[in-house]
Amino acid sequence: MRIIDDPNLLSAPDLCGCNFVPTMGALHAGHGSLVERARVDGRPVIVSIFVNPTQFGPREDYARYPRTLDADCALLEPLGAAAVFVPPVEAIYPRGLDAAREEAAALALPEVATKPGLEDACRPTHFGGVALVVGRLFDLVRPARAFFGEKDYQQLRLIEDMVAADRGRFGALEVVPCPTVREGNGLAMSSRNRYLAPEERDAALALSRALQIAHSAQRVATAERLMRDTLDAHGLETEYAVVRDARTLLPVTGFERPTRALIAARLGSTRLIDNAAMTVWR
Repeated sequence: MRIIDDPNLLSAPDLCGCNFVPTMGALHAGHGSLVERARVDGRPVIVSIFVNPTQFGPREDYARYPRTLDADCALLEPLGAAAVFVPPVEAIYPRGLDAAREEAAALALPEVATKPGLEDACRPTHFGGVALVVGRLFDLVRPARAFFGEKDYQQLRLIEDMVAADRGRFGALEVVPCPTVREGNGLAMSSRNRYLAPEERDAALALSRALQIAHSAQRVATAERLMRDTLDAHGLETEYAVVRDARTLLPVTGFERPTRALIAARLGSTRLIDNAAMTVWR
């Protein structure tokens, strides 16, 4: 497995037409499942590790976000990744970070990222930075397929729409959604879970429990109330707990179309998100 920091080396013949798994590192079994899924069709798999400064707000955790390259490579090696792309900031943002942040702020995002009032409202600069860095990584790696976990469902929808809206830039690139991977107790795997103190991990299960409880509701408003009540009962500070259209992420009044329950909540200094497709028994 090669470790590459020079984008020019991505054009090696044995890496062309690759499958791609973009990450910010601090890898866990959820990332590993993306690599395993990416290997199924026999294409070489490139994993990128880049902690992207443009998607963090001024009071967010960019400085303390875990950087664990040696452990990440140890996880990827037995999974059969062909290469790990670890670009320096200047390779991603050759005009400098100030210019990149301006570009992220001004980026015309797809409609799905601007109207739901969820992550876009809680983290106003986040999706501009995500769109900017993912587009730049796609330009450098030129993959055939890119794999993203449904754990970051709103990000997945943003990237799907971004690629579909600019086929001139991204060609036939296929964005492949992959199911959320959970720990045995139901907690969605996340790099930020390592921030949780041992005594906080049980409280963090409130997110997956809230999603499960929501399925018992026959009305959208009831599902949302049940989720908030569950989070409150475990001492979490709820940012949102909603049921939305699974494609547009806009509010719904019923379950006639596919819907998604989405949660963001704070536990101490740690912000957690989770989501699940809604299956309502009638």
